[in-house]
Parts: sequence; structure tokens; C-alpha cells
Amino acid sequence: MELKTIYFENPGSENTDEVLSMAKRRAEELGIKTILVATTGGDTAVKAVEVFSGLKVIAVTHVTGFRGPNIQECTEENRRLIESKGGIVLTTAHAFGGISRAMRNKFNTYVVGDIVANTLYIFGQGLKVACEIALMAADSGLVRTDEDVIAIAGTSRGADTAVVLAPVNTRNFFDLKVKEILCKPRL
Repeated sequence: MELKTIYFENPGSENTDEVLSMAKRRAEELGIKTILVATTGGDTAVKAVEVFSGLKVIAVTHVTGFRGPNIQECTEENRRLIESKGGIVLTTAHAFGGISRAMRNKFNTYVVGDIVANTLYIFGQGLKVACEIALMAADSGLVRTDEDVIAIAGTSRGADTAVVLAPVNTRNFFDLKVKEILCKPRL
């Protein structure tokens, strides 16, 4: 099988529209019905629910408290827009962060979640996040583990990475399969 992978010269939000368009084409080709999109403030997810109209779009936010106590970065306005267009907003503990981050902050040590995350960073921040949001959505019961999904993420803001993957629950992390890398930054 021969597939095309796009490598962006620069990471970041400047690639968002192309990523969403490319992911939509591949979803149609493969008959994929579920799209996961990482979102911080909600802007990328608002675009995604428009582009993927008719498909199940799950917007995965940062956990509340990521930037500081009681702070949720996804705005209420964007949350309402996403949900009004049929999207689902998921806010839950980060699969690789969670207790690992608490250990790092308290004891200045790295544990398995940090090691896994940093290993995935070798392939880019977006690829790490795409895998992580798939785990989070599976653990929340929002995606099936016997159906492929497209996971979209990015570097800092916007989207610059899209993959086709077979999600699993976090407890089965090593069975997660990234089947196709549709696009990612070259850096």
C-alpha cells in the first residue's frame, strides 16, 4: 500500500485548515465515523465540528487546572458552539500526565507517564497528543476500541498532526496502533 504523508515545514496553527481538510478526505476514504481533536481554548474544535459535520467529533480539552487551580482553558462560548453543532467536549485527566505530573512536581522525579510522553515526543508533540487523547476518549467510553478513528492534534496552538489509529484503554496502552500518519511537522 502506498499512502501520502504531508510534512509541514513549520509546526502550529497555520496548518489547521489543511490538516482538517486532509483528515476529512481520509475519513471519507476509510469510512471512519469518529474524529478526535485536541483543543485548548476550543477554536480548533469549533472549526473541526464544521468541517466534519455529520461525523462524531470529540473535542478533548486540557484538564481543568492544567494552567492553574480551577482554570479551564476551553472557553464556555466555544464549548457551547461545539456542542450546538453536535460535537462532544471531553475534559478528563491526561492519560500520560495525571499522577505522573504530581510525582514530578512533588518529588522532582520522572515516572512512567512522563517517560512514555517524552518518548512519543520524538515523533512530535502532535503525535504524542493524538495518542493521549485516544486513550482518554476510550477510557471515557466515547470511542470504541474496535473501530479506527482519526486523531488530530498540534504543537502549541491549532492542528498540525493527524493520524489514523486504533484506540485502546489506557490500561492496554501498548496495544494502541498508529496505522497511518496523515501529516505532521517536519521539525
